[in-house]
Amino acid sequence: MGSFFAELARQASANARREVEAYAREIAEFGFLDTNSRARAETLEYSLWLRRRTVELSPDNGELTDADLDYIAAIGESRAAAGMSLDARQRVLRLHTSLMLREINEATDAQHGVGVGVGELMRMMHWFAPQGERGIRAYSQGFVTALRHRLPYVEQAALLARSLLKGDPISADLAAALGMELPERCAVAVIRVPDRPVGDRDLESEIETLVKTHRAPITWWPGKGSRSGELIAIIPMHPAEPPTFPTSSTAELAQPHSAPDPVSDLVRDFAQALGRPCAAGTATSSLSEVADALDLARRISRAAPLRRASARLRPHTLSDVFVELAVADAPFVDGWLHAVARSLQPGPDLVVTLEAYYRHDMHRGATAAALNVHPRTLDYRLRRTRELTGIDPSSTRGVRILSSAVTRRLSEAVLDDLH
Repeated sequence: MGSFFAELARQASANARREVEAYAREIAEFGFLDTNSRARAETLEYSLWLRRRTVELSPDNGELTDADLDYIAAIGESRAAAGMSLDARQRVLRLHTSLMLREINEATDAQHGVGVGVGELMRMMHWFAPQGERGIRAYSQGFVTALRHRLPYVEQAALLARSLLKGDPISADLAAALGMELPERCAVAVIRVPDRPVGDRDLESEIETLVKTHRAPITWWPGKGSRSGELIAIIPMHPAEPPTFPTSSTAELAQPHSAPDPVSDLVRDFAQALGRPCAAGTATSSLSEVADALDLARRISRAAPLRRASARLRPHTLSDVFVELAVADAPFVDGWLHAVARSLQPGPDLVVTLEAYYRHDMHRGATAAALNVHPRTLDYRLRRTRELTGIDPSSTRGVRILSSAVTRRLSEAVLDDLH
């Protein structure tokens, strides 16, 4: 064994103790190591074992054996069984990797002048990356094994959703355990639920039904209100499902003009179970960019009007609310749109009429039928809108301004009903 590896072996015990101390100091969930001597001894034993196996295997590029990987998996399983969170697991893996690299650097410095060969260091680094990856994979598989026994199915699905949004590699193991696929592209749906009355039932059973019916990662994100929040779902998109889009570096580009059917189905199912108005937004992305898609879908849902459950309910896309998003950071524009909406109040049902008019792509016959009025009555209301606002609702300018104003007024009306 060369001098470099001998130095690593000599410092193994001290380095293992330093790692245990770092866990207790830097990771809150390891605070018990300061009071539980047995747990501290077990953690120290594992840390020391890892370092000794590193020194034994790395000089000749030996692989971790099946027995080694089983032991690592058992440690991951025991920590998950004890209640360790996914965030703590990530911090443990980052801290362990950082300390191991530090120890390699210290062993190199300690041999300065002794003639540590570049070949020894290269052999260590050549070994460290692939075997470290195998060890992390075994640890994660053990961790997931414990979660399967400890957590209900719906909570595992919520963990999968959160791990995907954080880019945690454990999501692959979680998905396999749940029997869910992770395709290259997906749609992120955010359903905004405003504050509900205290008497309303909790949503656990509705969310569980959604997870089992749609077989998708779904999690509830509490809002600032005591009973408000967002339902976040990540829905797989298959290549055969229209529409298809060119791959983009960000979720904001190449967005569909309408939500894929699986997303619309999930939104309608949840809204029906909720029984109260909600607003949904959706955005598509590659699986590696779901965090960007979540940000866009959340912004869309917050700009979208609240709707009651119906067969026509669907999640909004970027093309539906791009004007609302554009003025969200310009309060004076937002105030002006509110003033336009208020100017429609003297007219007979003008807000409802315009909403139906734009929803039916300004088709007179379809709009009149939806409103159950004569086409001439519709024409009168459109003329009255022009008189009150000075804006022709059938013009390009009218579509841009009045559709945005109507969206805001309808959202306010639903909120007024809720309170």
